[in-house]
Amino acid sequence: MLKKLVIVVCLLALIAAGGVGWSYQQVKSSLDQSVLNQEDVLITVKAGTSYRGLLNQLVSEEVIAASPWTRFIPRLEPQLAQLKTGTYLIPAHMTLRDVLALVASGKEHQFAITLVEGDRFVDWLDQLKAAPHIVHATDGMTEPDIAKALGANVDKLEGYLLPETYHYTAGTSDLDILRRAYRDMNTLLSGAWEKRDADIPLKTPYEALIMASIIEKETAVDGERGVVSSVFMNRLNKGMRLQTDPTVIYGMGDKYDGNIRKRDLRTPTPYNTYTIFGLPPTPIAMPSKASVLAAMKPDDSGYYYFVADGKGGHKFSKTLAEHNRAVRAYLRTLRNNK
Repeated sequence: MLKKLVIVVCLLALIAAGGVGWSYQQVKSSLDQSVLNQEDVLITVKAGTSYRGLLNQLVSEEVIAASPWTRFIPRLEPQLAQLKTGTYLIPAHMTLRDVLALVASGKEHQFAITLVEGDRFVDWLDQLKAAPHIVHATDGMTEPDIAKALGANVDKLEGYLLPETYHYTAGTSDLDILRRAYRDMNTLLSGAWEKRDADIPLKTPYEALIMASIIEKETAVDGERGVVSSVFMNRLNKGMRLQTDPTVIYGMGDKYDGNIRKRDLRTPTPYNTYTIFGLPPTPIAMPSKASVLAAMKPDDSGYYYFVADGKGGHKFSKTLAEHNRAVRAYLRTLRNNK
């Protein structure tokens, strides 16, 4: 009788062990299941989300299939249940183990926004408003309010922010991004000013920023920036007006319809460099690093004029007669291309 009892107990133990082993394999298999999404998806884990709550979220968002075994994963690998709030990118090739490990790591998805050189501050605000997962802290704020929040003692932020690609996590505010752009431009500007050519006709870093913004609007060709800068420096040194169309356009504001007419060139505004001498009162755009450096270190040239060459660049001239010939050649190119 005792012998039979021992046999029964052994059989039950074997069955139990087999059941535990089978259950272990089921839990492990659930960890290795591939996600259902065929494209990258974003999930947001909110504060207070439990492990069970995350599983339900993954099922409802069709990232994983429902399984009775996934709830036992923390017993097998407890570190995978240590969730951190945030927004995470789930690629199509992941497994459930990968997803849980990602959420446990806290490595949130990095979004990117490229704030473009040559744009105005108002353009950047529109771009920030359209960017995903950004908190719009600037809503209802005036430009001086925003400047104060950035630590800038100015009324206009034109030119003060460095164009760049900025990475951010979900929930970052637009002020945080603008603050980084303001800090980066200050760092660039102060460093470049210390290494500027000593004989440039600019008295302050801010004047260099104004010049950089004009260079930015005049050419998108990297190899031309230093030459364009030299033209404007030469004109300043000689007491000539800068006569640059982008400043006229900026001064026209909403009146600009895509065309500049002769009357626009003759209409005085604080920014019309056909009617004023020297620099306009503020930058007219956000200048790139390349334009800032060109303003500090212009090429050494004898040029006083330039005009588009119809091929994406410019023709530079030392005399007005040469310039007029270049203008006529450009107009012929335009007619021939029609």
